[in-house]
Amino acid sequence: MGRERTLAIIKPDAVKQRAMGPILQRYEEEGFRIVEMKLARLTKAEAETFYAVHRARPFFQSLISFMISGPVVVVLLEGERAVERHRTLMGATDPAKAAEGTLRKRYGKSIEENAVHGSDSEATAKDEIAFFFGAAAVSP
Repeated sequence: MGRERTLAIIKPDAVKQRAMGPILQRYEEEGFRIVEMKLARLTKAEAETFYAVHRARPFFQSLISFMISGPVVVVLLEGERAVERHRTLMGATDPAKAAEGTLRKRYGKSIEENAVHGSDSEATAKDEIAFFFGAAAVSP
């Protein structure tokens, strides 16, 4: 597989509880390289575009409201098997079902307020990275 890039978003709930530092530190401890990072306040249009895949789902409007409720930290991570390793580090979407030691178990409160977002595949990672950092940032 080799080196690849993935996108992480530290969500408004984790920013509010001041978990940005510990989460970023954990990324580094797990061997990820932080390539780019920015603090952002998503607009409704940006959130709707980013999460368009969920548009038909009943939770879509709630998700959008949550993601625009406060600042987020958008992080471009690089490492060996970055997508897979980041998914494992995040844990299950529902923090109550997440494994001990995962970010969502430690910082998540609910299925929606689950502290972090991560790309679910290499293809999605490329699209998500380009969305926030431009096409040039996609490849290591």
